[in-house]
Amino acid sequence: QVQLVESGGGLVQPGGSLRLSCAGSRIIFSFYRMGWYRQAPGKQRELVAVITREGSTNYADSVKGRFTISRDNAKNIVYLQMNSLKPEDTANYYCNLEPSLDSWGQGTQVTVSS
Repeated sequence: QVQLVESGGGLVQPGGSLRLSCAGSRIIFSFYRMGWYRQAPGKQRELVAVITREGSTNYADSVKGRFTISRDNAKNIVYLQMNSLKPEDTANYYCNLEPSLDSWGQGTQVTVSS
């Protein structure tokens, strides 16, 4: 069974930065489109960034210019660099294939607050 483990979240002030990591087992990320998703309390999970097998990237309008998705094929890790964080970025962040698998990791909590 595929396992996805997210890490790197935390509490950060508005304008700050965080880098999230996603490690996988029983899956080779470079073979798939991978996405970072987030879910804020009371809201539906949304896709915020995608990286294709070829390395092309796409972003939700809400994070464009501030977030960068990348992939380290040798380490089999997908990253999400988040800069200029805003309070509305507060959410639990998950990685998954795009379209997603039915199973999800625990996610990593990002809280942006002063």
